[in-house]
Amino acid sequence: MSEDTIRLVTIGRILRRRWRLLAILAVVGALVGYGVSVVLFPPRYTASASVLLPGQWEERELLTQAEIATSSGVVDRTAAALDWAGVSGGDLRDQVTAKAADGNIIKISGTAETPERAQRLSDQMAHQFVTFAARLTGDDTDPDAATGPEALRKKVAETNRRITDLAKAADPGQTVESVQARTELEKLRTALQDAMKKLEEADPATSKANMVVMGPAARPTGEAPPTRTHLVVGGALLFLLCAVIGHLAAARMNRRLRAEPEIAAALGSALLGTVDVPGERSAHRPQGRDARAWFRWLLGVDTRWDLPAPRTSGDEASRRIRNRRVCARLRENLPAPRRLLVVVPEGDEIARRAAGQLAAEAKSDPQLRVVEVSVSRPMVPDRDTESGALVVLSAGSWTAGELTGIAGACADAGHEVVGIVVADTVRARPTRSAGRPPENTTLALAVRGNATGDSV
Repeated sequence: MSEDTIRLVTIGRILRRRWRLLAILAVVGALVGYGVSVVLFPPRYTASASVLLPGQWEERELLTQAEIATSSGVVDRTAAALDWAGVSGGDLRDQVTAKAADGNIIKISGTAETPERAQRLSDQMAHQFVTFAARLTGDDTDPDAATGPEALRKKVAETNRRITDLAKAADPGQTVESVQARTELEKLRTALQDAMKKLEEADPATSKANMVVMGPAARPTGEAPPTRTHLVVGGALLFLLCAVIGHLAAARMNRRLRAEPEIAAALGSALLGTVDVPGERSAHRPQGRDARAWFRWLLGVDTRWDLPAPRTSGDEASRRIRNRRVCARLRENLPAPRRLLVVVPEGDEIARRAAGQLAAEAKSDPQLRVVEVSVSRPMVPDRDTESGALVVLSAGSWTAGELTGIAGACADAGHEVVGIVVADTVRARPTRSAGRPPENTTLALAVRGNATGDSV
């Protein structure tokens, strides 16, 4: 597993090198979102009606009224009043909501397939809520309920008049009996007045006026969220995000070796040096032009995205110096005759080009024979006149198990791995002159004195 920190440059590299794949996945996500909007979330419209609750209301009372507005008693009455085919109170219960807003207002919302049905639903819900709440508080059109409190007030007023008449008819003298009678009558009058005052305070119709529907609901002009546009954009973003996360997870789980000490430990040999290979567009692409290769090219997955950007190298002379230094180390470590088998993992185009550069630079001292070995089932030719095997590979392309398999195949064929050369992709600078200078002149300009790697 790679322990590299995920930085913004990594995400930028994914977007830059996998933009075709990400674009295709975003289009697929948009199509999936469109399909979901057609099958699971058809267009819906929401209309809202407001009901005003005059008077003084506490917050918990407003919440209670909001619950009453969506209760089964109100919803069932609404379904019966609308009389829509195939729509019952249970169906409407999922299409209506109510919440308490500022200013003692209950906002009732209804959702339906068309703007007209949504408007009718919210208006009917508001009307049925007001009617149902009035019945709960006793403030409805029932004659008995309406005349009950008023008849009681009339009875009390009539009783007060009778008390007044009795007080006047009592003995106006100052006898003990007359004074006691008038006192008892006044106490009775006071008790009745207090009782009526308490009755009026307890009557919700005196402290809170009737609920009022604040006009018809406005007909909606747009779809209720999530709209089709929301689902299409959300699907595209979701697939794009999943693709980026998948790339990052793959990078974290990447077991390919990049560090030179790890590569040397897996092959059980010493690192002789690195070779710069000018980068080409097809350096990491798979060989062949079959349908699968074209499909990988179309998706943009024929090139590695997790490799860092190639650094800028020197000119051709500096690259040749690196090649000659590697050849010089080989000559120093090998007995005569100096023949080597250069093992290149199959499919590693950078390593194959690096091996070709080494073979061209070494000429016949040492004599190099390049072979490509399959990584899945490595098979190395048996030893003939070679003094050992030189493994050339690019960093970040192979796992420790794959490199161990190559080392084991070399051992089975009787070849000792005498060294490792790591090929590194670089951005080549243009040559300074059209002609190629002689070797000795180039080396003299590149280094001071006798350069390591001159032919002996």
